[in-house]
Amino acid sequence: MTVIKENINTIVICLCEILVGGVLLLINPIGFTNGIIIMLGIVLLISGIISVIGYFRTDAAIAVHEQGLAKGLISSALGLFCILQTHWFIVAFPILTFLYGAAILVLGLFKIQFTSDMIRMKKKRWGFAALSALLNILLAVIIFMNPFGSTIALWIVMAVTLIFEAVFELVMVFVAGK
Repeated sequence: MTVIKENINTIVICLCEILVGGVLLLINPIGFTNGIIIMLGIVLLISGIISVIGYFRTDAAIAVHEQGLAKGLISSALGLFCILQTHWFIVAFPILTFLYGAAILVLGLFKIQFTSDMIRMKKKRWGFAALSALLNILLAVIIFMNPFGSTIALWIVMAVTLIFEAVFELVMVFVAGK
């Protein structure tokens, strides 16, 4: 029970990755991606509006240092772009996939560090961390090689990557005592 209490944030994130990110992305990749982009746009737009309102409600001497108006306008513009131009993200998806692959690679390199730390501290079951690091690096290489002929295939690989990554992270929490 202490493992769960100590790692509740990691467990919740992993379950969300599996259920929301992975499964929904597998079921309807384009719809899911559009939904996420629109939700991000709404959050940015609301945040921007709040910043603009906050700018005008703040004393001028303080507001000049906070840059609330500019930040709010930029956030609002990005939000509107996400809401109104979701197709841009779909077209730019191969670039976004490459960035995702880079993030997976960096995560894998950090997991190599974690594995090394476990070995040096003589912790048992470091093999799970090593396997997770290897999986991350392997999936990143697959994404970088881009052997897929369609964007749909890339979405499927991303969904599978999310699911595997989350499952291995959960295994590390419960088995390796992360």
